[in-house]
Parts: sequence; structure tokens; C-alpha cells
Amino acid sequence: MKTRTTRLGLAVAAIAVTALTLTACGSGRTNTPAASKSGGSSIIVGTTDKVTTLDPAGSYDNGSFHVQTQVFSFLMSFAPGGAVLAPDAAKSCSFTSGAVYTCILKDGLKFANGNPLTATSVKYSFDRQLKINDPNGPASLLGNLASVAVVDPTTVAFTLKAPNDQTFPQVLASPVGPIVDEASFPADKLLDDNAIVTAKATSGPYTIASYTKNTLVEFKPYAGYQGVQGSVQNAGVTLKYYADSNNLKLDIASAAIDVATRSLSPTDIESLGTTKGVKVITGPGGEIRYVVFNLNTMPGDNADQKLAIRKAFALLVDRSELSTQVYKGTYTPLYSYVPEGLPGAAKPFSDLYGTKPDLAAATKALSDAGVSTPVTLHLQYNPDHYGSSSDQEYNAIKRQLEASGLFKIELQATEWVTYAKERSADAYPAYQLGWFPDFSDADNYLTPFFDKGNFLNSHFENADISAMLESERTDGNPTTRAATIEKIQTELASKYIPTVPLLQGAQVAVAVDAVSGVEKTLNASFQFRYSVLSKG
Repeated sequence: MKTRTTRLGLAVAAIAVTALTLTACGSGRTNTPAASKSGGSSIIVGTTDKVTTLDPAGSYDNGSFHVQTQVFSFLMSFAPGGAVLAPDAAKSCSFTSGAVYTCILKDGLKFANGNPLTATSVKYSFDRQLKINDPNGPASLLGNLASVAVVDPTTVAFTLKAPNDQTFPQVLASPVGPIVDEASFPADKLLDDNAIVTAKATSGPYTIASYTKNTLVEFKPYAGYQGVQGSVQNAGVTLKYYADSNNLKLDIASAAIDVATRSLSPTDIESLGTTKGVKVITGPGGEIRYVVFNLNTMPGDNADQKLAIRKAFALLVDRSELSTQVYKGTYTPLYSYVPEGLPGAAKPFSDLYGTKPDLAAATKALSDAGVSTPVTLHLQYNPDHYGSSSDQEYNAIKRQLEASGLFKIELQATEWVTYAKERSADAYPAYQLGWFPDFSDADNYLTPFFDKGNFLNSHFENADISAMLESERTDGNPTTRAATIEKIQTELASKYIPTVPLLQGAQVAVAVDAVSGVEKTLNASFQFRYSVLSKG
């Protein structure tokens, strides 16, 4: 997803415009909001990350989940300041048998519109995900869910297809986990963003007071929230969207906004590190960048030729150059499907294909499969969702591949809202994606991509890979589980190459000196929480 990537679409009221004068090109702030008695000052956050939809059943990308994290509650979530899974709307959750995971809700939970949040709401939310099964949604995360049952008004039981699923508690905290109001959300189709806002059909630490999609969102604390994020440390947050990261940089440098998050360019981050009045904060990085191949529409007359083309691509791309020349070290080379630092991570791409371009090996792979060269490959990328450096990144990849004489790259860029729909509809033979994990476990870099019914919709499915994925998910022994995860990566890299991993990145945000709490949310849970932000 990942993105979520891939992972996730998200009218401004007149009062919001009166309180805050915000322009699209980096003007100063006027009429700063006053501090509240209980929650400190209001905070303005800037981002270039676009939202697909506010409806959790229709989005699986970081931009949408960024907003959903603020306004929806989950059965389980992560305590601020770390990656410790803890009950959110639930009072407790545990395996009551090998195949049954049971959650007991806190008493008296309500949505912001006053409707009760009960076990029926939870069942409805997960059944709805599976029924809608939107191609851009996260329903693939529920591949091991057999059924959901209401035991009593505060108790819900999940029956799993495979018992002892070590990832299921974390799935409940992922983009598939938001609890929706059954009285507001239709069971068989997505609900429009403005209808969600009007219905106040959320129960997280904030409600949305005003909303203009991918322009401006005003969040206000919700007093009825009882979850793991605790008391909100500010009077509210305004989220401002930028089409251009240069304007995002200008606004944070001039303190026109308080926090800038995804995505600033590497050169902007480098510059802001020496700008007076702001600070650059980094956190553990679970983000990855990769190229997806559509196994049906990519070039090649048969499966062997298509595999040879993917192998040649993997042999010719120079990750080190992308890291140092394009990203100034803010991203590092990635040689596997699971990033470094997680149990089970391996490096099969460097083991099998090396760390530098290998023209001889690429030529042989294509020749042995009878592929005529140069191979014309249509490669799609997105210029706004993954930051402005995507242009440089994919032009560098084009240059690297064409320098071999083995490829002719037809490069094309498409804006994210269109891109998210077209890439899952077989429009792109090969294309860019990024992934910001749903939870910090190696499986989250494997199952959503390579199990049956995966969100990539790239036409890759393999029974042996799916069997190994099920094995590692249900293995309570960390040693044998890590060994299976390593084997999966090696098998994918040596026999199939459905995607080519490129880069691994850190989390980075920039804040004015008066803002605290950013370091608490740039943690290994990989979820940006407004609730911990405060302003002196």
C-alpha cells in the first residue's frame, strides 16, 4: 500500500477561511488561532499527499489513511511513541481458540453523531469491506478472515481460515480496520466524502469540521474518543494540501504552517536543516519504492520472455545512483521485498543480480529467451503522490536502461487520482508504486503484494508462494517463521520477479520550533498522529 504504497479520496466553511488565511503559494499566516483552555493552540499541517476517498473500503494509500487515522477508531491501534499494539475501541482482544480472535469493546462508545458503536458496528465494518472489495481498497488484508460474529453488544468474534494468525491483531490496526457507523455507510457501495463529513460518522480523536477535498480539512477534537491515542494535545488541526512541494517548503520555512509532512524533496530537506526557526525530524523508515509489472500487458510473447525482461530490468537498474544522485541519501538501495531491519529480511536481488548494472547478464537473459532487442517498455510513474523527485528518479531509470541498448523506455506521468484507478485496470504495463506499511511486520511487505487476490492486480498468483505465506503467518516460532519469510523472498526474486524493489526511505517531517510531539508520531508504527502534537 502501502501503499499501502499502495496503498489510499479523501467545503471549507466560511468561518475556517475567516480564521485562517491560507494561499496556495506560500504566504504568511494571519490571525493565528487562539489557544484553547484544554488543548493548547491549533496547528496547521501541510502535505502533498492526496486522498483517494475518506471511505475506508475504497482507499489503500498513505494520503487517505493519514486522514482516516485522525477520525476513525479501530479495535486495536498503536500507542503513541512506539509500535506497541494496544486496544483502541476495544477493552481487550485475544485468541479464545486457535481460529477465533475475540474482542470486547469499551462501554458506552458512540460515534460523533451520537449513534452507538457496538459489536454490530464492528461486524458491519468488516463484512462491508469484504462485500465491496473495491479494487483500490484494503480488503485483501482480510484474506484469512472466514466470518465475524456478534456474541453480545460489546463482544465480537473473528473466525479465521487459518488458526494462530500472528498478523491478525495488527490487521485490525491497519487501513482495513476503521470502524464505521452502520446507520450512515451503505453496505454495498462507497459513501461520498462530503456525506461522511455531514453525517459525523466517525469516532476517532477528531471530527472533521470543514472539508474541501485535497485542498483544506479542519479537524476538531472529539470528546467522546476513549482510545489509545489519549487526550488530544491541541485545540485542533488544519490540514492544507499542496500541489507543489516547493510551496510546501516555502510555507514551512516562513512559519506560514507549523508542520510539513510528506513529501518534501531531498534538496528541500537538506536546505531546511539549516533554516532558522524550523527543525527536521526523522523516524524509522518502513517506506519502500518499487516497479510493478503487469504480467498480462507487459512486453513478451510468452511467460519465459516476460520473465527474462523483468530479470534484465533488475540487472540493469542502478539503485545506488538513485539513492545518492536523486535522493541525497534520504532513500537507500533496497535489494529485497522486505526492508532491512525487520526479522526475516534478506537481500536476494543483490545476491542474484548484483549491486551494479550487469550488461552481460542482462543480454544473456534476453537472448536465451529469444527476446528481440531493444525491448519497448511503457513505464508509468506518478509526479505528485511520491514527491517531486519522482521525475528525476524515473528519468534516471530510463537513462540507465536505455544506456544498455537493450531497452527503449516510453516514459509517461499521470496525476495520482487518475493513476490510482488506471494502474489497477490494466492500463500500465509497468509502473511506479510506493508502500508505507500497514504495520511493522515482514508479512505486510509480502501478503498484500503476492498472495491470491492481492491489491496490485498485476495478475501474479502462485500456489506455492501462497502456501508459504500462510505458513509464516500462522507460525508462532520466530526462528522458523523468519526462515520461511527469507525463503519466500528468494523464491520471488529467483523464479518470478513480479515487482522490482528499488529504494527504502526514512520518515521525515519539518516543524517550527514551537511545535512538540512530532518525534512521538514518527515511530515504527508508521502512523502520523495529530493527537500528540502541541504548540507552546
